[in-house]
Amino acid sequence: MSGKRTLVFIPTYDESENVGAMCEQILALGLDADLCFCDDASPDGTGRLIDELAARHPRVLAMHRSGKLGIGSAHLDGIAWAYEHGYERLITLDCDFTHSPADIPRMIAAGESSGAALVVASRWHAGDSLPGWSPIRKGLTTLGHVLTKSMLGVTNDATGAFRIYDLRKIPRRLFDLVTEKGYAFFFQSMFILTENRFPIVEIPIVLPARTYGHSKMSMLEVKRSVEQLAKLFVARQTNPAQFRLGKEVPGLDPALIDPQDWDAYWEKKDKAGALVYDAVAAAYRNIFIKSNLNRVIHQEFGRGARLLHAGCGSGQVDTDLHDYVDVTAVDISPQALSRYTRENPRVHEVRHADILRLPFDDGAFDGVYNLGVVEHFGGDSLGSLFHELARVTRPGGKVVTFWPHKYATSAFVLDSIHYVLNDVMKKDVQLHPPEPSRIGSRADAQRTFADAGLDLVRYDFGARDLFVQAIAVGKRRDDPPRA
Repeated sequence: MSGKRTLVFIPTYDESENVGAMCEQILALGLDADLCFCDDASPDGTGRLIDELAARHPRVLAMHRSGKLGIGSAHLDGIAWAYEHGYERLITLDCDFTHSPADIPRMIAAGESSGAALVVASRWHAGDSLPGWSPIRKGLTTLGHVLTKSMLGVTNDATGAFRIYDLRKIPRRLFDLVTEKGYAFFFQSMFILTENRFPIVEIPIVLPARTYGHSKMSMLEVKRSVEQLAKLFVARQTNPAQFRLGKEVPGLDPALIDPQDWDAYWEKKDKAGALVYDAVAAAYRNIFIKSNLNRVIHQEFGRGARLLHAGCGSGQVDTDLHDYVDVTAVDISPQALSRYTRENPRVHEVRHADILRLPFDDGAFDGVYNLGVVEHFGGDSLGSLFHELARVTRPGGKVVTFWPHKYATSAFVLDSIHYVLNDVMKKDVQLHPPEPSRIGSRADAQRTFADAGLDLVRYDFGARDLFVQAIAVGKRRDDPPRA
């Protein structure tokens, strides 16, 4: 066997009949590996048994959790523990002997010969690979394989736990993209590994029915897994970049205070109501806002201009700009910046900063642009924002603002959706942060810009984006903006 530091990780719940024999069979393989059992407070005494095994065998470890927290969360805890303790290879399997320890050496050999980041034990390469399974369970498993293949584009066995991860090849932060805590963990993690093009190899196995005990897969878990599969399918169609591993964001400042809690906004995407809203919003952005932004940037700036995207969000509309201008993207939310780098791998620079206090010299950029940002600032903070945007713009440069209108069609639609979700369905959902400063007229833009040392040179509001946002362009005066 290879000299890699190896951990075998096995979650347990009510496995008192299996855990001793499983330990013996794995130790008998002679692997240069540690063996960790992770128990979720089993009522049948499994936790006590793994403590006894750990006391007898120096390479056996016992991990205890407070309760039945979900099979996916157990695997995520095991993965995190392996990274934290410097393991290079992680082997995961079930404790019920549907996964045979005798297959582990074959899987290790397949990983080493192929150089794969992940080795998967597959049920779909052998003829009778599911002996002893009931027709219902066999049918559900086959259906799961068909659905993950057709809906997520995952050709590997995506719902099994028998895997070997090469932790040297998979960055730890990839697992930050995996959010499922139940059985959906398996196909979500496989989908994300596939989306990020990590090499995966399969070996055929036979998967018998459980030797002892009973299956932990309830119909409630089946229902939840189907729901999560549907959500992943929709998200893959509307915003696949959210599942990709972007650049690491340098210089995250833990002292930055985000009064509007934008991180929570970006983290809420798994809610059902938000999923529908995001699908519609993504389609609108791609059809209308993206083309409008490209048109305005080409009209207002020359090739190679140095631009600041202030309050960049996920940056779905920026993807076509990087061949034409150099974009520096700034946001107060680390979640947003992470999404931005996934959408825009060619961005010039990303910075974690407050757009009211930008970390750039006066006149550092040829221009600044923002979309759907300024309406979230009310009172004096709105004026302070435009002063700061003008400060970092060179004299003669421009500030381009896509500013939602008071009478926008989107305002009516969003208010209607909120009414249905919250007043009719009693969901208590907030799909979008408050917008206290929607623009009402050209005069509003002219007055706000003038106070910041900008001359309004363009104001558009019309059918190009279905009467949603006004486009206001201000030219920086030669004299510095008044504080």
